[in-house]
Parts: sequence; C-alpha cells; structure tokens
Amino acid sequence: TGLPMGGGKGGSDFNPKGKSDSEIRRFCESFMTQLCRYIGASTDVPAGDIGVGGREIGYMYGQYKRLSNKHGEGVLTGKSMLFGGIHLRPEATGYGAVYMAKHAIEDKLKKSLDGARCAVSGSGNVAQYSTKMLMELGGKVVTISDSDGVLVFDDGMTSDDFDKFIEAKQVKRTRLSSLDGSVSGKYVPDQSPWTLTEMQVDFAFPCATQNEIDKNGASLLMKNGCMGVFEGANLPVTADGQDVFRSDRTFVYIPGKAANAGGVGVSGLEM
Repeated sequence: TGLPMGGGKGGSDFNPKGKSDSEIRRFCESFMTQLCRYIGASTDVPAGDIGVGGREIGYMYGQYKRLSNKHGEGVLTGKSMLFGGIHLRPEATGYGAVYMAKHAIEDKLKKSLDGARCAVSGSGNVAQYSTKMLMELGGKVVTISDSDGVLVFDDGMTSDDFDKFIEAKQVKRTRLSSLDGSVSGKYVPDQSPWTLTEMQVDFAFPCATQNEIDKNGASLLMKNGCMGVFEGANLPVTADGQDVFRSDRTFVYIPGKAANAGGVGVSGLEM
C-alpha cells in the first residue's frame, strides 16, 4: 500500500475461549496499561487479528484514552464508528481479498467467480466478509472452519446459512459445531478445508491462521482441481506449500502481502 503500517505482529498468551466479557475487558485494560507507552500514530499502530475484534479494540482504546487523556488519535485501528472508526473497516480485508481474486481470475484464467466452488478457512472477520463477497459475486462457498473442525456445504452456503453463521460468531460467540443440524452444511470435526480428500474446489481462500496449508494440503488442493489460492490470512501457506503452487505456471497464487492489503489500506484512511 505504500503506507508505514501493517509490518509488525505481536500479541499475548491470554486465551479468550470460555471467558466472560468482564474477564476479557479486564485483561484488555491491563494489557493496554503496559502497551500504551510503546504505541502511537507515528510509533506503532496495533490492530485486530486472531482473537481480537471490535470488542477488544474498544476495550483497549477506552483504557488508552483514560491513561493518555487524548481522544481521536489514530493509535489503534479497527475501532467502532462511535469513537473514531471508519465505514467498511471490518469488511476491508475480506472484501479486498475477493476483489483481488476476481480480477486475477478474469485476467489470467479468463474465468469467473460466478458458480465457482470456493473453499474458505476460518470463521473470524476475514473469513466472514470473504464469504459474504464471494456469495454476492455468485461463488459457491463450500467450507468455513474453526480450530475444532469444518462445516462443509456440498451445494454452497445459502443466505440463510450465512445469517446463522454470522449470528453464531458475532452475537452468540459460539463454535461452528453449534450450527450442525441447523444449516444445510455438515460439520466434520478435527478437519480443515485443506485435509478433505474428496472436496472438489476451484479456488481457495485461507483466512484462518499462519501455516495452515502445508505441502500435503497444497498437493491435495491441486489434485482436487484448485486453480488459485488467495491469502486472506497472514502467511497461511508454508514455504513447501508455496513451492507446490508455484510449480505450475498456470496456477494463480497471490500472497497475503497483496491479497489482504485491503485492511491496511482502509486502516490508513481511519488514521
């Protein structure tokens, strides 16, 4: 993007699973109490990632304001529209990955996302909005996943399925296994979209975590007909997996540095 943002990573060993809102708030406030001296609009700008969404950003920004007596500074991005956020920031990374895929597929493969079978991994912010945009462009989203398993939609996710998925993740904050039986897909525990041996896929969107597609997963994707991979997550493909994709010059592989830069771009506007 040309912006001095998006180059660093950090975090904590706090596991939010099973914690109450109050426990998460107290941790975020304590974390910011120590972090505040190391961040700033021209120093380092944190944003959400795995386990950190708008709720956690809000808790941390509130504590930063209490400690600094400053409001409106671009010290965190991904904030709510109520206190300095920007329209479309939650959607930016997922939407950007799909827009990138759309242009690459049309330009290099002379094909379309319309009717294409698209495997998405993850169920957080990037996966949610990648799924939404893929469906709007006519793609058939055949998988979503979390760390416990994968939901498989043989005929593609429906709009009703998507609404239940969003409710589970954004409102109820439950695992995907809770949707088994209430959506058209089938839940498969202890698997990921990249370990399903019989899953025919046209395009893959790894949006979960780093190193989720290894050499075996990459080989399986290509064996099952995959024509392109577009990284919504940061470094989701191992070095060996990248070698597999790059061994076929007709295969479209776009790393996260380009495919998921939409989030950083809109964060720059939020600043």
